Amino acid sequence: MLSAAGFDPSSGAGVTADLKVFAHHGLYGVLAITALTVQSTQGVRQVVPVGGKLFRHTLECLVEDVPIAGVKIGMLGSAEIAHELVCFLKHAAVPREKIVLDPVLVSSSGAALLDNDGLQLIRKELLGLVGWVTPNMDELAALTGEPSTGPQETPALAAKLAGLSAGLNVVVTGGHLDPPDDFLRTASGEEVWIPGQRVDTTSTHGTGCVFSSALLCRLLAGDAPADAVRGAKAFVTQALQASEPIGRGKGPVLM
Repeated sequence: MLSAAGFDPSSGAGVTADLKVFAHHGLYGVLAITALTVQSTQGVRQVVPVGGKLFRHTLECLVEDVPIAGVKIGMLGSAEIAHELVCFLKHAAVPREKIVLDPVLVSSSGAALLDNDGLQLIRKELLGLVGWVTPNMDELAALTGEPSTGPQETPALAAKLAGLSAGLNVVVTGGHLDPPDDFLRTASGEEVWIPGQRVDTTSTHGTGCVFSSALLCRLLAGDAPADAVRGAKAFVTQALQASEPIGRGKGPVLM
């Protein structure tokens, strides 16, 4: 399993969270770091994207050595990295339906994690190379260019996002909603609400990363689309229930 995402030194999100999810599912993970961050459970202080050349060489080195069964994409950090990833995926022998994009645009503490040029690359090129995209409500609004005021607008906006690329499955995560239900629009146009359970905890750092990585694991296991989403959501819920407080802010969802 390949994770292309940022490095969180507090191990709550990014590539370190992805590795923990892969290990929980009995899968081996390799990494291509897109950006270094200075952050803790209290928030993001600094983001420094890696150079495009280094990122490209990392990907080339990995695929020369091991077969990649699935790809999880998280924070990209820059348009340069997004471009390099697009070039890689165009030639990678990874089935599109085994590539999951978590479009991380802003941290939970409010720090911008991708510029507008990078956002446009996602919309115009990257969405056509992935099989799954897992935006939250704010990310859905940014990707579609339409404001969202609540879950009643989610199906229409998900359909608009799916319309940017044929064959795209869209999962709109509802962790900030009450109840925290997710919405799935499959590539075939099926629409399903996945009910969620509110967990009383402050250990919520990395929920988006954990969900999208768990979704990829379920897809690799052969789950049908709706079953894969249900399985990933159940995994996040169990992780929230089992979490222990770490740090002075929002602790990691997965130990």
